[in-house]
Amino acid sequence: MSTIQQTRMSTGDRVSIVAFIAAGIVLAGWSVVQAVTAILDAVGNRDVRVLAAFDGTVALVPIGPGGAMKEVELATAFVTAPELPVASFAALILREVLGALTIVAIIACLTWLAVNVLRGRIFCRTNTVLVATASIGGVIAWASLALFETMVANGAIARISDRGFDNPVMSIPVQTLLLVGFASAIVATAFTVGDRLRRDTEGLV
Repeated sequence: MSTIQQTRMSTGDRVSIVAFIAAGIVLAGWSVVQAVTAILDAVGNRDVRVLAAFDGTVALVPIGPGGAMKEVELATAFVTAPELPVASFAALILREVLGALTIVAIIACLTWLAVNVLRGRIFCRTNTVLVATASIGGVIAWASLALFETMVANGAIARISDRGFDNPVMSIPVQTLLLVGFASAIVATAFTVGDRLRRDTEGLV
């Protein structure tokens, strides 16, 4: 076995990885429960509460002396729509399902990766695929979730205002998305290079 592939893990390292795996399983279960709960709450499509993004919209809130109304500029706020348009309701369901599936899929990839590390396999083709899948898939899913979130929010506001309030705000965090995508690409590249070095080293033995 090559020196790149050989690893000696301490007991503390093994305990940490096992704890990471256990935490991931709990998080995956929690995400599924949260998604099911959200879908059940919205299944009747009545009085749906959603988070909406605003762009410089002014609102009055009682934050002045003695509860006097003062103007504030909204960035985000929860709104409750009597019902959602069909497209927005479908986007809400897809958002919850995709969100839960994404978390479960990413945790499954990272758990598989952690098990391989426990077995002393760090740089290998399987781990490279797992890291790339978790990284790239996570970024794509995140962008899709943000799009669904925007569809839900804009549909709720359109229904509340009877389409009299124009709120075409996209809640996709482009800068953060690019940063996460860049970091994910670096991690995937590191595993790809590590796997190539392992294969090259094994060829010299």
